[in-house]
Amino acid sequence: MSDKIAQLRKKAMGLPQSPGVYIMKNAQGTIIYIGKAKSLKNRVSQYFGSQDRHDIKVLKMVSNVYDFDYILTDSEFEALLLECSLIKQHQPKYNILLKDDKGYHYIRISRDEWRRITAQKQKSDDGAQYIGPYTNAFTVKEALDEARKIFKLRDCSREFPRDIGKGRPCLNYFISQCSAPCSGKISHKDYEESVDDAISFLKGGSAKSVKEMQARMKELSDDMEFEKAAKLRDRIKAINKMNQKQKVISGDFKDRDVFALSQNSDNACFAVLRFSDFKLFDSQDFIVESSQDAAKLRTDLIKQYYTLHQDIPPRIDLDGDLEDLELLQQWLSKKVGRKVSIAIPQRGEQLRLVEMCKKNAQEKLLQKTGRTFKNDRALLELSELLGIGRTPEYIESYDISHTAGSSAVAGMIVFKDGSPFKQAYKRFEIKDAKGGDDIASMREVLIRRFNEYKLSTDSQNGFGKLPDLILLDGGRNQLNAALDILKQFELDIPVFGMVKDSKHKTRAITGDGYEISITSKRQAFTLVSKIQEEVHRFAIKYHHVKNSGKIKNSTLTNIKGIGQNKANLLMSHFKTLNAVKQADVDKLGSIKGITQQNARDIYEYFHNV
Repeated sequence: MSDKIAQLRKKAMGLPQSPGVYIMKNAQGTIIYIGKAKSLKNRVSQYFGSQDRHDIKVLKMVSNVYDFDYILTDSEFEALLLECSLIKQHQPKYNILLKDDKGYHYIRISRDEWRRITAQKQKSDDGAQYIGPYTNAFTVKEALDEARKIFKLRDCSREFPRDIGKGRPCLNYFISQCSAPCSGKISHKDYEESVDDAISFLKGGSAKSVKEMQARMKELSDDMEFEKAAKLRDRIKAINKMNQKQKVISGDFKDRDVFALSQNSDNACFAVLRFSDFKLFDSQDFIVESSQDAAKLRTDLIKQYYTLHQDIPPRIDLDGDLEDLELLQQWLSKKVGRKVSIAIPQRGEQLRLVEMCKKNAQEKLLQKTGRTFKNDRALLELSELLGIGRTPEYIESYDISHTAGSSAVAGMIVFKDGSPFKQAYKRFEIKDAKGGDDIASMREVLIRRFNEYKLSTDSQNGFGKLPDLILLDGGRNQLNAALDILKQFELDIPVFGMVKDSKHKTRAITGDGYEISITSKRQAFTLVSKIQEEVHRFAIKYHHVKNSGKIKNSTLTNIKGIGQNKANLLMSHFKTLNAVKQADVDKLGSIKGITQQNARDIYEYFHNV
C-alpha cells in the first residue's frame, strides 16, 4: 500500500458512520468521482483498503485520488438526491455519465416536382416544408416508415421526371410498399395526392388521418368514383393494421420503460424501450466503459437516465437486481409527484418485453466489439444458459491426465472471444498429489495458478489476467474442489464442470449440485464441446511428451553403468533415442560425463555385440 493510499485510509477511518455524499478529487482539485453512502466511514474506507477486490476502473480512479471531501445528510435518501444533483453539476470523470442528446429531428418535405419525404437532423432555410421538431430520431424513423408503407411513397434517390421509364421497379413495388412512379405506374397528380395524405397523417396522427379519409371515401362513393374510394379504403386498412402491430403491450400500465443490461469484461450496453399508450415510441442504447457489478451498474445507469429525463412512467421493468431499490422508487416518485414502481418480471408479456430489450442490448454490444457473429452468439447463449450475467470473453479450462495413476500432468487452455488463445495455454506437472488422485491434482493446479495471479504485476496477460469463466473437464468432485480454492483466494469467478456421455462426448454442464443440459443451445453446445475436446487434447499431448521422455530414459538406464543423470546427458546431446542407437563409440565417448567404458557398453547394448 502506497503512503498516499495509507494517508487516505487513515482519513477515511475517521469519518462518521452517518449517511452522506463523498467527493473524490485529484491533485489539481478537480472532482473525479461522487458517491453516496449509508455509512461514510464504511464506504469510503473500502476504496483505500485491499486493492485486490476492485475492478480496473475503480483502481484507476483510486490511483488518481489526492484528497476527498464529504457532506453529511440526515438520511440515505437525502444523500441520493444530493448525489444526483452534484453529478449532474460536475460531470465527474469516473461516474457513469449518459450523454443527453438535446438535438432535434425533423421530417422534411422537398419542393421538387415529385416531392420526397425524408428525415433531417437540422432545420435548414432551403424552402422545404418541415414537420417537427421531434426529440429523438426513433420517432422520426418510425413515422416515416409507416407513412411510406401506407401511402406507397418512393424511398429511392432517382430524379423525377428525368428517370421515369428508365428502369424496372424495385422490390418495394412488388411487395406493395411503393407505387413505382419510376415506371409510370402512377400519375403525377395521384402521387402528389398521396404525398398530401402522408403529410396529413404525419401532422395529425393516424386517428385524424383515418377520419378525414373516411369522409372523403364516402364522398367518392356517393359520386360513384369507386376506384378512388377503394384506394382510400386500402389506406385506412393499412393504417389500422399498422396500429394493431404497434400495440405490443397490454396490462395495467399503458406507459412504461423497460431496461436491460449486457456486459463483457470491458464494456456494458444499457438498452431502453419506452412505451406510451401501449405503443413503443422510443428506443435508446448507451455504451459505457465499466466492469463493475451488474446491480451497482444498473443503479448508476437508472439514476443517470432519470436525471436527464423528466418524463418518468408509473412502471419501470428491469432485467435484474439493482442496489437501493426502495430509495430509487422513493426518488422517482418524488420527482413526478406520484407512485413509481420498479419490477423484475418473471413471466408473461412483461418478461417478453424485458427479453426483447436484453437482445437489443446484446446486439449493440456485439457491434461495439466487432468480433465474429458466430462466436459472440455462442458466448451469449452460454452466458444465458449458465446465468452468469456477463459475456464470458476469457474462458479458462483444465484437465488432468495420467497413466494408471502415474506421471500425472494437467493442461490449462484459454478461449478468448470464443476462439483458442494458444499463447495463454499453460502446462502443469503434478508434484504433490499422489496415486492419480484427480481431485487433489485439480486442487494443486488451481492453487498454483492463483498463487501466480497474486504474484503477477500484469493484469492483462498470462496468469495476471483472471478469467470470466472456468470450465473443468470433470464432474461434481472436481467442481467442489475448484469452488473451495476460489473461496480460499476470495475470487468471484463462475466455475462449472463439463460432463461427458458414454461415448466421451459433451453431455451437460454441472453446477454446484445440479446439471444443465446444453443440447438445446446449438451454438453454446458447439463451443463447450470444442473447449472440452481441446483441453483434453492439450493435456493428453503433454502427458505423452513427458511419458515418452521417461520411456527413452528408462531404456538407457537399463544399460550397465548408465544411471538417470547419464541418460539425461545422452538425450540432451542426441535429442532422440534413435540417434543414440546410431552413434559410434567415438561419438558416444566424446560427451562430457560419458566414459569410454560407458560408450562401449552403450554401443554393444544396441548392436548386440
